[in-house]
This record gives sequence, structure tokens and C-alpha cells, in this order.
Amino acid sequence: MTGIGVEARAQGARARALAVLRVRSRALAVALLPAAAAVILFAGGSSGHFVGRGWDTARWATSVFAVLVLLVAAVIALVVARARPAVTPTVAIAESAAPDLYRLVRDLADRLDVPAPSAIALTPDCDSWLEDRTHPAHGPPAPRPRDETAGPGDHPHGRTTTAPVLVIGSPFLWWMRVGELRAVLAPVVAGTGPSAHPDIAAARRFVRGLDAAVAASADRGRGPGARLLGAGIGRVARLLLRSCQAHAAEMERGVAAAAADRAQTVDYGLRIVAQEQVGLAYAGWDRLLTRVALPAWRMGRWPSRLDVGVVAALTELSRRDRLAEGFTSRLGERPACDLLEEPGVVDEATSLLAARLFHGGPAETGPDWSPVTWQEYPDEVVDRRWRTDAARLHRVLDALGVRRTAPAANGPTLERVLDHLTGPARDGRPAPASRTPFDDADEDDEFPRNPRSLALATRLGAEVAREEAEGTASAAGGRPAGQETGAALWDDRALPLFPLQPPRTDRELLADHVTAMVCCAAMDTVGATPGLDWLDGPTLLVDGERVSDLTPRVLSLVEDGDAVPLRTWLVDAGIRPEKPVRLG
Repeated sequence: MTGIGVEARAQGARARALAVLRVRSRALAVALLPAAAAVILFAGGSSGHFVGRGWDTARWATSVFAVLVLLVAAVIALVVARARPAVTPTVAIAESAAPDLYRLVRDLADRLDVPAPSAIALTPDCDSWLEDRTHPAHGPPAPRPRDETAGPGDHPHGRTTTAPVLVIGSPFLWWMRVGELRAVLAPVVAGTGPSAHPDIAAARRFVRGLDAAVAASADRGRGPGARLLGAGIGRVARLLLRSCQAHAAEMERGVAAAAADRAQTVDYGLRIVAQEQVGLAYAGWDRLLTRVALPAWRMGRWPSRLDVGVVAALTELSRRDRLAEGFTSRLGERPACDLLEEPGVVDEATSLLAARLFHGGPAETGPDWSPVTWQEYPDEVVDRRWRTDAARLHRVLDALGVRRTAPAANGPTLERVLDHLTGPARDGRPAPASRTPFDDADEDDEFPRNPRSLALATRLGAEVAREEAEGTASAAGGRPAGQETGAALWDDRALPLFPLQPPRTDRELLADHVTAMVCCAAMDTVGATPGLDWLDGPTLLVDGERVSDLTPRVLSLVEDGDAVPLRTWLVDAGIRPEKPVRLG
């Protein structure tokens, strides 16, 4: 039954591919129609049927029009054929760097009776797919394993097409066991079978070419004439793309369904468990990037072992969440990263690529963009971030003309921040309690609650925006080195390609800066230490215990001007807000 289902779905995918190719054929027929009319008119004239001045005029007018249409069609066809399709930024894995991984994938392809992928690459994301990189702009195809019975260019299964590249999510290699990885990759590798079919391959090339032509026509960095020509080509390409969009989508669904049916014969029971690990890996990876990696990236440091970190984050999640209790028992089995010869080097490369894609960092290490290990993270990232934010907070207070407290002659203090945010409203008028200082005040409500927070947050937001703009400008001063090969395949002018979070609001910035000042006071007065929580990111450790109740107390101060909860916590912890602190 499974074989019949696979064949039926494959036939449906091929039918949709033919529908896509019919769109191409119709476009060619429309382009040839004026030429055909001109041929008919000339043939009629030579046989004595279409004679007279009117027919002569029609013949030459039709011929000129046909030549113009053929020239335009040739230009469009050339652009579609030569336009460079987008390629996902990945870390290429040579066979010499992962012979066991290549062997696993080839064995899997043999069990599924499909062509093996031409190469393997890693992506810093929780997903896996096949990607066609046979376009000439993508460079020569990866060398294929030689079959003793095959010719120089023959496919092991009799096809002459180059198999697509297998892209694997790097977190899968570190979190999953070898058997789980094989089960997850089975339906992906099974997709190389339909990819080798000539009709499906041709339909995909046509759709990718149209998509690349649309992207190329949208490039505004050219002269007026080229932009006008590009607009016309883009309009035709978009029309063709819309005409075949539904058929292409159905074709891809059919290919995916056929691959899933074929993969049911391989590790079906284990795949159910492996899919649970996919969801867990995605949750841990997202938490690690947003809570742990992002603060480091903002400080000009990039964690060099993100994949190792996701294992630590998921292990911590398993410890805290009873629903994930059984997941840590798998850790005694062989991890899939053992299939790599040098997992540390691969982890570092994918970590740098993740920083580029999700944050827009430079392509290489430099003075303002250096790697950081997990052991160095608390001191090099957390401590520096808090002291830098605290220093910025006091610079803004100076700019606002806020008076320093008496002991502040020897340095900045937390007391100065508390006094400013809890000061009386302007003119002594009480503020209405129905709004926060960060809501848009209307004309009748000029005094939001705690207006000092509003003024301070606005200045902080402007200061942070200015610093980020200066950093972006310096990073964009020249093309990053080391991008001659990889960056040629994708547009690195719009980094980050996948921003993790929207820009922080002024309210969030003020709360972060006040929290940083509190943490600096705790470190300098009671010996608290910066720490790293795998799920929550930077954290403060007092007497070795993680502080988890600081945020609501800071928000009470920032939003309501109520310092009582925070002052109570400071007294209980023995922190003296009037003592000067060291800033970054």
C-alpha cells in the first residue's frame, strides 16, 4: 500500500510540474505569435495570395513588431536563465570533515532507494531541507562519490542531474542522538527522488529563475534606463510567477507527501520520538538566542559555542519542566555531533553565522567583535553590560541636570537614581493613576504618572539609538573580509536577515538601565556576582543564589515612582545605595 501511495503522490507532483512547464510553453508561444504571423504574410505574398500595397505594409509592420517581441523575449529569457537564485547562508561541511555523517546520509538514501544528496551543509536554525545549488552562479557542483560501474557524469541511479544539497539544522546535531537524527532526516533525504525527475527539476528551475528575475529587477542601484528595463522585465516575470504559483505549490506539496510516505519504512517508531526532540530543540534554541546570545551580540561579543549552549539550555529545561523529565535520559547515548571530526570548529562557524543572520554582526572577528566562551560570559558580557548601562544612565542624568547626592562626590550612586525617579511631579500636581508614563498622552493629559521616568526614558532611547547608529555606520564602512565566496550567494546588505526581536522600547531601556545600576551596587557593596542562566540569560547571584524577584520591584519604581519595594529588597540584601559604584 505504501508503494502505491508513493507512486500516486509522485504522479500528482509530476502532473503539477507539467502544468508549470505549460505556463512556460504558453509564454514562448505568445512570444512567437507575431513571428508566425509575419511568416504567414510573407509566405502568402510569395505565393501570390496577399498582394498589394496594404499587404506589403502589413508584412513589414508585422515583421518589425515580431523582431521587437523576439528581442524582448530573448532578453527576458536571458535574465531568467542568468539571474542568481537566492541561496540560504550555511556552513559547508566537506566529506573529510564528517565522513561518518556522509556515510549515514548515503546509507539512508540507499535504504530509501533515492539518490544521495550531493553535499551537506549546516544552518543555525532548527530545520532541515534540500536546496538546489546547480545554478552556474553557485559555483561548480560538489564532487560526488564515484561509482565503479557508472560513467564520469552518470548519476548512481541512472539520472544525469546533480542531487540537491542537504541542509541540516546545527542544533539537531548537538541535541539529538544518532538514531534520532537519522529518523528526522529520512523524509528530507527521501525528497531527492522526486528532485531527480526531469520534469520536476525543470519546473523548479523555471520558478526559481522567475523569482530571481523579480529580485534582480527590483535592484535600484542602476541608471534610469536600466531601471526602466528592469521594471518591464520584473512585471513580466511577476505575471508568469503568479500564473504558475498555484501549480508550483501543489507540486511541492506532492513532493513532500511522496517523500514522507517513502520514509515511513525507515525508523518509523523512532521518528515519533525524534519529532518531540525537534520541538524541544526549537524552544531551547529560541530561548538561548533571545535571552543569552542577544545580550552578548549587543556588547560586541559573540558566543562561540552556541550549539553546546543549546544542550545546556535544554538540559536545564528538562530539569525544571516535569514534562521533559525523560529527555535527559537520552544523553547517555551517542550524540549526532560525534559524526563530525571537529565539532568545536563547526560549532564556532555556525555560531558566527548565527550572529550575522540574527543580529547583523561582521563576518570576521575584530577589535569590536570578538568571540566569548561560556566560562568568560559572566565577566566579559554580564558584568560589562551592567556597568556600561549604568554609566550611560548617569551620563543621561548629568545631561538632564540632575543633582548628585552628597556622597556622590566620589562616584555615582544608586541613591541618585532612586531620588530622581521618586521625586515629586512638576508643580507638585499629582498625576492621574490611570495611565503609564509610556502611553501616548493626549492634549488633556499632560502629566502622566511619574513624568521623570518619561523624560529619562526618552533621553536614554535617543542615546542608545545614537550609539547603535554609530556602530552600524562603522561596521558598514567597508565590505567585511572573508566574504568573497559565501556572501556572493546572498545579499548581506540587509542584515540581519532574521532579527530576533523588535527594538527595545524606551520603557524597556529604562528598566534595563535601572536594573543594571542595582546589580552594580550589589556587586560593589555585598560581593554579589554576575551569572548566566541558560534559560533566562544574565542573572545576579547573591550568596550564590539566583535573584529572581528584582524585575517587578524595578518596574514599580520606573512606572509608579514607588521605591518602597526596591528599597525593602536592598535593605534585606544588605545593599547600600548611597555607596559609590564602579562603572564601565
